[in-house]
Amino acid sequence: MSLSVNLSIARTHLLSRKKQSIVAMLGVTFGIAMFILMISFMKGVNQFLEDIMLSATPDIHIYNDVKTDYSYSIAGDYFRDSNTWTIVRHPKPKQINLNIKNPEAILADLKKDPLITAISPLLSTQVFYNYGPVQLNGYIDGVHINEEDRLYSLKDKMIAGSTQNLLTSSDGILIGSGLASKLNVALGDLVTLTTPIGTTMQFRVVGIFTIGIATIDNVKSYVNLSNVQQLLGQNSNYITDINIKLKDNEKATMESGNYLKKYGYKSDDWQTANSSVMASNLIRDVLTYVVSITLLVVAGFGIYNIMNMTIASKMKDIAILKAQGFARKDILQIFLTQSLIIGTMGALTGLLLGFALSYALSRVPFPANNSFVSLKYFPVIFRASYYAFGIFFGVMTTLVAGFMPSLRASRIDPVAILRG
Repeated sequence: MSLSVNLSIARTHLLSRKKQSIVAMLGVTFGIAMFILMISFMKGVNQFLEDIMLSATPDIHIYNDVKTDYSYSIAGDYFRDSNTWTIVRHPKPKQINLNIKNPEAILADLKKDPLITAISPLLSTQVFYNYGPVQLNGYIDGVHINEEDRLYSLKDKMIAGSTQNLLTSSDGILIGSGLASKLNVALGDLVTLTTPIGTTMQFRVVGIFTIGIATIDNVKSYVNLSNVQQLLGQNSNYITDINIKLKDNEKATMESGNYLKKYGYKSDDWQTANSSVMASNLIRDVLTYVVSITLLVVAGFGIYNIMNMTIASKMKDIAILKAQGFARKDILQIFLTQSLIIGTMGALTGLLLGFALSYALSRVPFPANNSFVSLKYFPVIFRASYYAFGIFFGVMTTLVAGFMPSLRASRIDPVAILRG
């Protein structure tokens, strides 16, 4: 029979059982809508956490790690010629300088690397912040502020003052918002810093920043690199860390291994340094797909049951169609078309509902919480690939769910049915 006749019969069957058709379509609709909502939200959460992580973590961090080699001891030398065993319990690591040797040559070589977009030499130390009777423990980073800005986009994180103020002030300090709040300081105030070895210096607040992570904003400040070198009594070549930003941070793992071999210093990439965050992102992704696909499969079983009920109630109609000359492929086409219509309409309405729910969630204000992150709205990502996957999987689920009942209908013996 012609395709138009088969489509007409399929439409008649759907319209004759409107409630069942709508219920089946709603199953697909809500399944796809929940898939769109969940994947958009979970991906948004993952992207937000990754952005927060990268806002405080360089792509590659080069530093002089503490090495604890206990294979050698003075006691071992003293008793070398003795026949007795020499055992040293709980040896202490030897005192070493944590600065990077010959940093100018390393920095000059790194600047030649075409994969690098920003390099920031760093000298960090623990300090006590003193303002009046208040004393807080934290740490301070001595940096070249323009390079640090290129690394972390600090100018976008300033809530008072500017990063450039650090260049025009010999004793300026950029202070974290949480720390500024605890010390009750504002622009222009003087803060006294004391190192663990007892050295003190006064700095004037020229800017206040917020990274969005309280564990950083409550303890961290920036000053010029020369100020920290002076505070620690070191020369102008003394640095402890080199932070690097790559054009493509996915190459960080490979490049960090190359830098380790080349310079001999510990080199950590951002994925290794934040392995727990990456693992949690992967777990959330897997959970999202498992739950979403389960919803679509459940919707598919609903279509399967409804198609079975439809075929059971249309046995005589199928027998009459076959008796009138309809072939097996025509019967298969009629009922498979019904399934595809339900799946396609359900998928399209599911995409619209999923987008509406996702957009609504993206406009919900995030509860104010100063103890962890600064976030205005719930993070949601809108990507065409999520919607394409949703409609594809939704239609395929209904196609598979409708195929078996349709195949069974095409194999019905009309003589046996008409005989009763």
